[in-house]
Amino acid sequence: FVGVDVGTGSVRAGVFDANGSQLAFATKNIQTWSPQAEFYEQSSEDIWSAVAETVRLSVEKANVDLSLIKGIGFDATCSLVLLDKDDKPVTVSPTGDDRQNIILWMDHRAMKETQLINETKHEVLKYVGGIISPEMECPKLLWLKTNLPDSWKRAARFLDLADYLTYRATGDDTRSLCTVVCKWTFQSHRRPEIQSPADNNGVWGWDEGFFRQIGLGDLADEDWIRIGQKVGPMGQNLAAGLTSTAARDLGLLPGTAVGIGIIDAHAGGIGTLGARIRTEEISPDLMEERLALIAGTSACHMACSKDPFYINGIWGPYHSAMIPGMWLTEGGQSAVGALLDQVVHSHV
Repeated sequence: FVGVDVGTGSVRAGVFDANGSQLAFATKNIQTWSPQAEFYEQSSEDIWSAVAETVRLSVEKANVDLSLIKGIGFDATCSLVLLDKDDKPVTVSPTGDDRQNIILWMDHRAMKETQLINETKHEVLKYVGGIISPEMECPKLLWLKTNLPDSWKRAARFLDLADYLTYRATGDDTRSLCTVVCKWTFQSHRRPEIQSPADNNGVWGWDEGFFRQIGLGDLADEDWIRIGQKVGPMGQNLAAGLTSTAARDLGLLPGTAVGIGIIDAHAGGIGTLGARIRTEEISPDLMEERLALIAGTSACHMACSKDPFYINGIWGPYHSAMIPGMWLTEGGQSAVGALLDQVVHSHV
């Protein structure tokens, strides 16, 4: 199996056997632009190039027959990607450069829009800790519509980065339940049977009243096609697997299975909460006794429960966004890892 992790500053790819043992690993840095204070931008082409390079290198290091690779999965930061009708990049930057078509998760340009959304006190906000964050996608979408109207009109797709990667790999525009619930206000609890692989029509999860109230009603008018008409659980097979073009880029075989993606921290959360210690049996009861601490550019504390908990200032509760059928609650410190890096590097 091949796993790809796209973090804030680099891409990592690894080859693993069925027992989870790592056979090979490769990494490559990715570029970030900051055209002004609080603006952080990346390039989907730069990231895909790094994904392709690290996957090819890790497979080469593992020295395995390509026919033995049963699938590939992606996780990524919760960054916002813009593509046009031909799947070409659309700028998110005041520079106008189409290469810069990703608003990085840590970008805080949409503070005004965040305040406007929170002033609505809409019921949807109950599921993001009472107030929405500028690091989520709705404030960023509203900022784009207000400040870059040409980009807003040109964009045929607004995607979370993990969903961009699976779309690039397969041509299937199914969105991850993890990304849309945690970062786009998708209301998965309205229809829990989404867990069935045969039921991936996600239109029901968008709250039309909320989007109209915050000034994004045109997304509803378009029947949600730009932000996701299909939603599926993490890991579910997509389409017919890798397209011939993506397979050539990655050095894998066409048709190799691709699973629906997940946010990077949440991938770590599954691995941590689901870790088997000695003879423990993994169960919902055990999950409720564990807390995952995911450390990277930020630090994120993640807990799952059978019932929802509504805590002001704590993200969630998110239904089935990490562990199927359970509610996820998240707290943490944004960019604390980056702060530690800065302290260390400034004292060397």
